[in-house]
Amino acid sequence: MIALDTNLLVHAHRRDASLHKKTMSSIGYLAEAPRPWAICYHSLIEFYGIVTQPRIWREASTAQQAIDQIHAWKESPTLRILSDTGASLEILEGLLLRGKVQASLVHDARIAACCLSHGVQELWTVDRDFSRFPELKVRNPLV
Repeated sequence: MIALDTNLLVHAHRRDASLHKKTMSSIGYLAEAPRPWAICYHSLIEFYGIVTQPRIWREASTAQQAIDQIHAWKESPTLRILSDTGASLEILEGLLLRGKVQASLVHDARIAACCLSHGVQELWTVDRDFSRFPELKVRNPLV
């Protein structure tokens, strides 16, 4: 199963984002494929926080626009929303220590732990910070 990181969700949603068109194509491929794909619950929360942040965007998305986007993704019959499992905390602890994670990078570690606890084969992201977690295969689908 392939999971998507928050940054791809943001680029797909925001038409003014630099990678919007490429990201839309990648997500469309996953959403229309017969095999399951995933988004971590944490990524949806982070997505909402980023796209509605007026300090980031000249015109931030409204709460309703962000929620509508999440609902649109959920319409894909093959999408799985991943939440923490009983193993997630133990996996997270290992990632934090081995990756020497501090401060805001803990959010990436939490997404990685969620993916690993669900057996995600690959996380699609444009964020190089995930290289701290060699246990999780990551790929930038836009290159």
